[in-house]
Amino acid sequence: MGMNNVIFLEVIEWIDQAGNELLHRVPETGSGEIKFGAQLIVRESQAGIFFYRGRAVHIFGPGRHTLKTANIPILNKIASIPWAMTSPLRAEVYFVNMKTFANQKWGTRDPVAFKDEQLGLVRLRAFGLFNVRVLQPLLFVNSLVGTMSEFTTANIEEYLSSVIVSRLNDYLGDNLKSLMDLPGKYDEMAKNLTIMLKEDFSHFGLGLQQLYINSITPPQEVQKAIDDKSKLGIFKNLNDLMQLKSAAAIEKAAENTGTSGAAMGAGLGMMMPAMLMQHYATAGRLAPENQQQCHECGGTIPAHSQFCPLCGHQLVIFSQCAQCGKNLPPSAKFCPRCGTAIDQVPKKKKCVKCGYDNLHNSIFCNQCGERLP
Repeated sequence: MGMNNVIFLEVIEWIDQAGNELLHRVPETGSGEIKFGAQLIVRESQAGIFFYRGRAVHIFGPGRHTLKTANIPILNKIASIPWAMTSPLRAEVYFVNMKTFANQKWGTRDPVAFKDEQLGLVRLRAFGLFNVRVLQPLLFVNSLVGTMSEFTTANIEEYLSSVIVSRLNDYLGDNLKSLMDLPGKYDEMAKNLTIMLKEDFSHFGLGLQQLYINSITPPQEVQKAIDDKSKLGIFKNLNDLMQLKSAAAIEKAAENTGTSGAAMGAGLGMMMPAMLMQHYATAGRLAPENQQQCHECGGTIPAHSQFCPLCGHQLVIFSQCAQCGKNLPPSAKFCPRCGTAIDQVPKKKKCVKCGYDNLHNSIFCNQCGERLP
């Protein structure tokens, strides 16, 4: 390296030793003094983009190239060649890695909302893998890279993951009625999502090669609610369920303690429906600030409940910081993770029902599952 961070380049090449770089700039900082007649070596899996005075003037394919004005005719107009082919040219070269980058991870940083026809609003987590490669090198540089000296898969994985999750939410809202229908549909969903996402990736000169879905799951408490609801479906109403449990308690008591146990079990069986009704009546007499209404069945229940004891519907819905994605309490004024004022978060596509900001072309809200206008 010479004075003033000037690098004199005679042979320009780059090898991706880490295996995760989509792009590398030579030199890494500033511009280099490229001698007239310097050798540019571009490998089979690469494309070389020659930049002069901040503008891309030529793209080189695989091979060994001698940098002369005959190879880059536009330099005759830009530079006017005042130094008679002898002085070095101050410029830089971006090497773009054109190979397929496999096994990139995508997933939900926070659960997304899905409106299930049977279960109501549930929050889902989803995870999988995808393969991506650069298809248009110059568009990739201008839209994503800018003046960065290197660009790795870590630089794009989080953003592309958020795009995939948003499209998954749209697909589920349009094509899935209930989580009960999920088994056996992962391959079909992955194929259709790949088609949807190719346009999103193409805006940055990227191509989505394959997409794989490993899992789509609700949280454990929702899974428990699903189990409880499936049990309730066997009976006509809650009384039938409580009578069955009472009968089971009587039978168990009789087996353990004989006649006296049977009498105790019978008394308990008679008391349980009344205790249950008393519990619901007590909830209805709570002060207004200590109660809430279930959106699914309309029952009045304690304000702190996360699930409705009447129908198992999920009740607690958090808003999210659109800056960092952290779940926020309903009364939050600032995000506790990044400090962003909630009323100053950059707007995207706002849901008219819950106010959540989604990607500008989302179809369904990631927060409440409602179809967006």
